[in-house]
Amino acid sequence: SSFTSSSFTSSSSSSVRTLVRTLRGTTARVVARRTTTMASSSDTTRATPPMVEIVQIPALSDNYVFLLRCGRTGSTAVVDTPEVTPIRRELESRKWTLTHVLNTHWHADHTGGNVELKKAFPDVHIIGPRKEKAKTPGVEKIPGIDRKVDDGDSVFVGDVELKVMDVPGHTLGHCAYHVPSAKSAFVGDCVFAAGCGRVFEGTHEQMFASITKIMSLPETTKLYCAHEYTLANIKFAKSVDGQNKDLLEREKRCKALRERNEATVPTTVGEEMRTNPFCRSGDEKIRKFLGMEEKRDVEVFARLRTMKDNF
Repeated sequence: SSFTSSSFTSSSSSSVRTLVRTLRGTTARVVARRTTTMASSSDTTRATPPMVEIVQIPALSDNYVFLLRCGRTGSTAVVDTPEVTPIRRELESRKWTLTHVLNTHWHADHTGGNVELKKAFPDVHIIGPRKEKAKTPGVEKIPGIDRKVDDGDSVFVGDVELKVMDVPGHTLGHCAYHVPSAKSAFVGDCVFAAGCGRVFEGTHEQMFASITKIMSLPETTKLYCAHEYTLANIKFAKSVDGQNKDLLEREKRCKALRERNEATVPTTVGEEMRTNPFCRSGDEKIRKFLGMEEKRDVEVFARLRTMKDNF
């Protein structure tokens, strides 16, 4: 993501159109999805996980913001805060009260609205990755942060549990939030639809490990990434994997969506494993195209990321 101050400008109100998706991924009025799981290994009764609603909102020029609401308690989180106006507009239209801010990393197009939202909602709890550390003692990279989280920690929005996943590379402290009950994950700028984030602070090895971690989630897991970069990512993917029929079919679908001004996000783990070159370092055709048949997967990934940087 771009994190210069010049990028932090408001979108025109005409371009800000809320894109609402059900947890089944269709563009429509939000419909909560209920699933049933065992309450515990020692409890023979079955418990229904809390109803989860996810609302997707465009912000700035190409960011996405996500609201997550626990249907039972009404607790509501926003994942990243590029700008305040579209977030507040959506909350007000639904008569929801913001209770949590969940930041994936420190860049301004993900944290720029933290302080203003905390002023508007004094009880809001700002949560972000512990490893986003400023060099100056006493200074926080995540504005207004109340709780710092690490890999494996749990965050509760009402009754909805989110599991923290450390996924460094784009930044040193970048994290993702996995919501098992919703079969979803908010992955920030780590994995994009058909792409991945630039390696600004970490190493290629870290970024490769982070993407591998996300790809280890069930294939049906929805990935809510933070930018609408898909068509540009597909253009690069075709340059290294141009005979991939799944990729070519995906391009058709995504072009049709963008022509209707609809989002190509969320994606799924399975979709990325089939069409995203950064998730396919072991693919024989890609390795042959690069002349890297005998190289390690992480070396193939590093070559792909460097090529994309200069594409």
